[in-house]
Amino acid sequence: MQAFITKHRKGIKRMLIGCGIVIILSAAVIFGMDAYVVHYAKGYVYETGQENSMPKADCILVLGAGMKPNGEPSLMLRDRLNRAIELYRAGVSDRFLLTGDHGRKGYNEVRGMKDYIMANLDVPEDKIFMDHAGFSTYESMYRARDIFEVHNPVVVTQKYHAYRAVYAARKLGLDAYAAPNKRMKYRNIWICKLREVAARDKEVVNLWIQPKPTYLGDKIPISGSGLATKDTRTDKTERER
Repeated sequence: MQAFITKHRKGIKRMLIGCGIVIILSAAVIFGMDAYVVHYAKGYVYETGQENSMPKADCILVLGAGMKPNGEPSLMLRDRLNRAIELYRAGVSDRFLLTGDHGRKGYNEVRGMKDYIMANLDVPEDKIFMDHAGFSTYESMYRARDIFEVHNPVVVTQKYHAYRAVYAARKLGLDAYAAPNKRMKYRNIWICKLREVAARDKEVVNLWIQPKPTYLGDKIPISGSGLATKDTRTDKTERER
């Protein structure tokens, strides 16, 4: 009986050691990929005040970050749009590519983004392009390349997200830089940063596989007119075409 108990304990010990090794290796992979993305992209992320040293871009690419129920941009998105306006005024680019979610009835993120910019900046409407099917960072960059024929965008988002955005863009062949907004503190930002670790790992896999985005379509060159992307006040979207 004693021999059985001793053998059983040894078996449990080996199992616990094995589980511990698996956990350590998994953590090493997860945080290793996360660190790799940050290291890869950090040289392409410009701080506020460095506008004059930034390369000229063929567009200011603003990634969506959610709308309030009343149709106004969320705080994060408003900060991104304000930063994009600063870059326009600094002469970094003369046009915008606003990419976000317009994939369901009653929700038009990119229209809200456009409305905000036009309300706060004197800019010709044909200089504002809307990507109605930017359902993720990866899809936004893929479509920027294949639909809008973007080559060297400056990407606007929060800093913690900028690394992944630049990583995705550059791995897809874009000569991209990021100019994150200045604000660093948001409500529950720690949750966003924790989720970003998993999102960076997923992006590494995405860029290895490179699946096609949910929607592609006809080309709308960023060098042309943004009026080609203009929607109406109805809820027709690219998804419904």
